[in-house]
Amino acid sequence: MSPEWIGGTAAGGLAVLGAAWWLARRWRVARRIDDPQEAADAADTLPGFVTQGAVVGSDGLAALAVDGAGRVAVVARAGKRIRAREIGWQAVRATAGGMAIDTGDRRLGRVLVAGIDHLDVRRLAPVLTPP
Repeated sequence: MSPEWIGGTAAGGLAVLGAAWWLARRWRVARRIDDPQEAADAADTLPGFVTQGAVVGSDGLAALAVDGAGRVAVVARAGKRIRAREIGWQAVRATAGGMAIDTGDRRLGRVLVAGIDHLDVRRLAPVLTPP
């Protein structure tokens, strides 16, 4: 084995490792919605939606946001992006694991906002709660 062959093999191996590292960094999927403000910012991109409050599920995969007019939006991760969709209140169902939402959107599907209950939703929308 010549020194040129060993050097070429080492350089090729480093190039492959560098490319793999770059691809892994580029394609890394952000897994969580970090805080209610991030969910509110995503919901505010909907036409006419100004978030009054937001709550993020305990797993960080989905959130609910409510505006001052009582409209509700579901916010969920879809790959690297955060997607927000306005939904009707009738699409929100309480389950043992949290709030289940049928978005009616093929890309989002059924979303579970884990670990929140009806009290969290009432805190979000005090305007809708009778005194």
